[in-house]
Amino acid sequence: MRLLLLAGLLLALVSAAPAARRDFLTAAEADQVRLVQEPNERLKLYVTFARQRIDLLKQLFMEEKPGRSSLIHQTLEDYTGIIDAVDMVCDDALRRRIEIADGMSAVLKAEKEMLEALQSFEESEPKDLERYEFVLARAIETTEDSIELASEDLQERSAEVLERERKEKARIEAMMSKEEVKEKRATEKKEAQQKRKAPTLRRPGEK
Repeated sequence: MRLLLLAGLLLALVSAAPAARRDFLTAAEADQVRLVQEPNERLKLYVTFARQRIDLLKQLFMEEKPGRSSLIHQTLEDYTGIIDAVDMVCDDALRRRIEIADGMSAVLKAEKEMLEALQSFEESEPKDLERYEFVLARAIETTEDSIELASEDLQERSAEVLERERKEKARIEAMMSKEEVKEKRATEKKEAQQKRKAPTLRRPGEK
């Protein structure tokens, strides 16, 4: 099953048409993410996708083949996009005051292991390193930053997220007229009231 998943990822990379901006997830993965709304489960899902990218990279680094460097470059970019998404899911959950200790525990464990793998790729000094050296360094840096965030006390990180949001809101309102600010706050208040009153059959944490 694992080999089939990796083969599918490799096929998606090879068959993808060149584009200015690629999605870091396959269509099937994006569908899975949309179905998993609960933050802890979504974090674990992203971890699964990230691990698959690392497994694919391990295979690619095992043997030098024509076109390998391009596949490594794309896979590293996809991996980095997934790690960025992990951090966004975490911040969004903390902003909504949702408990994510379980998900973050899975994230921290996986990221430490994946960082070791990325560093081993760099330390092996492959002949084609210069073709993907920048994206590899970025993947390592992004993982290190994410580990640092995942290691923080969640209450402290939640406070930091809310403070950043408050400052950004104040910055935006500072560029608006008094009438625009008044209208904006009235709209936000109305939306908040509607959200509280709206009946739903969804589980807690679902959008």
